[in-house]
Amino acid sequence: MKTNPFYIERVFDTTCEKLWKAITEKDLMKLWYFDLEEFKAEIGFKFQFIGCSEDNTQYVHLCEVTEVIPSKKLTYSWKYEGYEGISYLTFELIDLGKKTKLILTHAGLETFPKTNPDFAPKNFENGWNHIINISLKEYIDKHLN
Repeated sequence: MKTNPFYIERVFDTTCEKLWKAITEKDLMKLWYFDLEEFKAEIGFKFQFIGCSEDNTQYVHLCEVTEVIPSKKLTYSWKYEGYEGISYLTFELIDLGKKTKLILTHAGLETFPKTNPDFAPKNFENGWNHIINISLKEYIDKHLN
């Protein structure tokens, strides 16, 4: 059964160019997202990182950049080492002058094992709401204004 992708939209008080750097430059990403060993906004670039659940279970995230439109759109695959399923995460930026609308879409969550409660849609919703509405907002307020 296919479910609707997770979707979040937020307007930030910064330009598209600055927000693009925040979502594509590894030294900036670690300030609000994950501390990646390496990242390049280039189609075919593969990267991985470790994320933990609330009970500190570690999951190796395996990702590959699949779409890049500079200062507009970034998509990469998102799967977990040792688990079935693949999803796609998209950051879309819309220029509003001195502000930028960010649309984050995480599609394919239904492909992850339903027997693992860590992959429940509510956990992705909680995680992305925190990352976008708290971590990224605080980063922008502190560093980009």
